[in-house]
Amino acid sequence: MSSSNTILNFAQHLQSIANDHPDHLAAVIQNYDKRNKKIQYEEITFSELDSRSNQAANGLENFGIRKGVRTVLMVPPGVDFFVCTFALFKIGAIPILVDPGMGIKNLKKCLAEAEPTAFVGVTKAQVARLVLGWGKPTIDKVVTVGNNFFWGGTTLGAITSTSDDTYEIDPILADDTAAILFTSGSTGVPKGAVYTHRMFTTQIDILRDDYGIEPGEMDVATFPLFALFGPALGMTAIIPDMDASKPLKTNPEMIVRAVQDYKATNMFCSPALIELVGQHGIEQAAANSIQFTSLKRVISAGAPANPASLLKFSKLLTGDTDILTSYGATEALPVSYIGARELFEGLQDKTDCGGGICVGKPVNEVTVKIIKCTDDPIHSWTDDLELAQGELGEITVTGPMASPEYYKRPRSTELAKIIDHENNSFYHRMGDIGYFDDAGRLWMCGRKAQRVVLESTTLFTVSCERIFDTHPKVKRSALVGIKRDGKTLPVLCVELIQETAPNGSTKIESELLDIAKNYSDTSLIENVLFHKKFPVDVRHNAKINREQLSVWAQKKLPPR
Repeated sequence: MSSSNTILNFAQHLQSIANDHPDHLAAVIQNYDKRNKKIQYEEITFSELDSRSNQAANGLENFGIRKGVRTVLMVPPGVDFFVCTFALFKIGAIPILVDPGMGIKNLKKCLAEAEPTAFVGVTKAQVARLVLGWGKPTIDKVVTVGNNFFWGGTTLGAITSTSDDTYEIDPILADDTAAILFTSGSTGVPKGAVYTHRMFTTQIDILRDDYGIEPGEMDVATFPLFALFGPALGMTAIIPDMDASKPLKTNPEMIVRAVQDYKATNMFCSPALIELVGQHGIEQAAANSIQFTSLKRVISAGAPANPASLLKFSKLLTGDTDILTSYGATEALPVSYIGARELFEGLQDKTDCGGGICVGKPVNEVTVKIIKCTDDPIHSWTDDLELAQGELGEITVTGPMASPEYYKRPRSTELAKIIDHENNSFYHRMGDIGYFDDAGRLWMCGRKAQRVVLESTTLFTVSCERIFDTHPKVKRSALVGIKRDGKTLPVLCVELIQETAPNGSTKIESELLDIAKNYSDTSLIENVLFHKKFPVDVRHNAKINREQLSVWAQKKLPPR
């Protein structure tokens, strides 16, 4: 590991690019004018973004938001989002990034846990803060991005109007806290992952070196965190007109236009958007064929992508452009990736037969090891924890891109981290079950917390579900366990591509149970329930909330 005394502020990346390429576009914000039915774009250069974030840094610091101040940032993706985020980094303040879509209850709990003393947010967020009591005991500095009414504080416009546009970036240490990013909470209450400046910089290095991203590229970024990496890499971040917390409600034409209008070379999107845009392309094929001729790569992350969705989207690409499905988590990303082309060249057959999903080979600076599955904490790393190639266990990772702890969650940190005393490092437990194949590729079989433990064996969600997802009328399936007479029963929940008449679903149920008999693990599944629309995570609209489905199935399945 690098010395903890290294001076490293993530905002230095922006300053460096602004010095080298001042007139290049740093960000482009797409807005759809509903009245005139036209798409408009707002542009800002690297020089302008650096200067405006300097002004904001001076203004925020003069207002009392200084180094180490935990600051909630609730500003939607746009120019002000970039300005405020880089300003906070320059100061050495600690932005707290939460997803408003995680739900009011979780959001209030997260903010109470983080104990912020400052709140920077748009007018709508300020109203919600007051009405719902977010951070009421601790917040004493309020900055409104937009109109400020009765809640006091100041506005971003007021503190930047007379501020100097030069700022000396705080010489913060690489392993000091840079930000607190809350997990999506797809398998529990969201937790605040502590990010250091070294983590952010390592992620930049990996994206540049492993994914081949170069300065000057144009990036359509549909997720706020990844959007931040664009300017730091020297890319132009193109932000489509969409609600990042509700990707399934996105108008796919906005994505298409963002790519085509600026000849984007890179695109980052969740599996839900891969499906949405891919389906849109197929529907438009007869009248107006969509081709993304400028794209060099598409990066998909957030959850395993459906093979059918990848295939749909790949038809919009030209040449050797590939969809890179990236594996990782808020606490450690990226860990590995694989191209859709490689998946289609034989690996998909293994997935369809219960082998799990191949997530590729680990990226540089990341070491991945498989350990025996346990729910207990492991306090110290020893080499005998590691399982042999091919053995199924929990995926663990170590590297400078992994978060060292959860903020004010010592028990969660204890359960997720294994201290490697010999190397002055730690392993992060991903909470996923997987294994390595003989080619050194990592396979993921499901969440550890969602495994279904039976008397004779343990079933893993992704491995089992992908067997049933091969049925032509199944959109997706979810394996859950329910209790009956003191025993656990495996139940397959199914969401169909389109609603079917009762007699039709009976036929599909019979066909799925016939499929189940072909494999040793799934042969134990004797119950199938049809669900109209699966509950999914709020961040990417792709991770199935199996915990919620389990409660539903417990009530739905008739007693024997």
